[in-house]
Amino acid sequence: MLFTQEHEELRRTVRNFVQNEINPHVAEWEAAGRFPIHEVFKRMGELGLLGVTKPEEFGGMGLDYSYGLVVAEETGGASCGGVPLSIGVQTDMATPALARFGSDELRREYLEPAIRGEMVTSIAVSEPQAGSDVAALKTTAKKDGDDYVINGTKMWITNAPSADWFCLLANTSDGKPHMNKSMIIVPADADGITVDKPLNKLGMRSSETAQVFFDNVRVPQRNLVGQEGTGFMMQMIQFQEERMWGAANAIQGCLNVIDETIQYAKERQVFGMRLIDNQSVHFRLAELKTEVELLRSLVYRACEDYVNGKDVLQLASMGKLKAGRLSREVADSCLQYWGGNGFMWDNPASQMLRDGRLASIGGGADEIMLGIICKTMDILPGKKK
Repeated sequence: MLFTQEHEELRRTVRNFVQNEINPHVAEWEAAGRFPIHEVFKRMGELGLLGVTKPEEFGGMGLDYSYGLVVAEETGGASCGGVPLSIGVQTDMATPALARFGSDELRREYLEPAIRGEMVTSIAVSEPQAGSDVAALKTTAKKDGDDYVINGTKMWITNAPSADWFCLLANTSDGKPHMNKSMIIVPADADGITVDKPLNKLGMRSSETAQVFFDNVRVPQRNLVGQEGTGFMMQMIQFQEERMWGAANAIQGCLNVIDETIQYAKERQVFGMRLIDNQSVHFRLAELKTEVELLRSLVYRACEDYVNGKDVLQLASMGKLKAGRLSREVADSCLQYWGGNGFMWDNPASQMLRDGRLASIGGGADEIMLGIICKTMDILPGKKK
């Protein structure tokens, strides 16, 4: 994939933002379990970074997904995973379907302020018994007059404690699981919504995640995104951008940890020689960087195909699968070379080990990705030829 001068200018803008306005505060935000999301998003909105791929008529830049890829890749240079995750929810998880299928009225009311960073949004799909298995969700939205009345519980909802609105997936009929779901925009201040206390997570500490309860929540039927019954389809489309975002976002973090480990290994003396001078160490670091560059090539290929209108279900799933597993591999391997220092909470490798573990769970677990890949390979377990 060839990047233009415009791509590189965007890359510099995002990189400078990460280095100057995120990384100096990461330790504080991680300790607090949250970051000032409205302030950070407002600043990103002023820079145009929250609507790079969104329609110009609603405040976006109207650029193709290759520019969104640049943002995803460069925000991955943050010294933690939580802040980039919250950004990714805003740009690539909760807004793509609204931007593509929402009415003009709905986009002006909710998408425009999200692009400006004046509203924080959240994707409300997962439930206590329905994570990767989206078809199994139980939340309902039943018509009553001109409203939907929503009842149910959503779990592991990133940005929920600070959200101004939710992109919610709910059952709007008793039909087949893949055809009875609809996507609805739900303002967070609607009566009947309770956001529980933030969850105590292993990693992604600076992003707030919580359970959300919907008890007879009324929203106007005009808040429906697209057509009723097409929510599952829209969410599957939305997943493609989420999974490409996740794969791209992992690249720079992996490279940063490798580079920091190399620097440490050059300075660390072990048995009278530099740690880096051990062949097993520098060979392993070379292998890891090779794997990261292979991931980058896969992600770039998927992005190029996506921009050209091709089906990227297989490549996006492969990218997400590889990114989740490689994040763990890089973090664990590099942590080992830090020795006792690697077991400290603020070590870059231990940070990635905690934060990166989510990549193989959220947005579809590794096993789901493998199942998708098998289907695209025409592997049908249990069926005879």
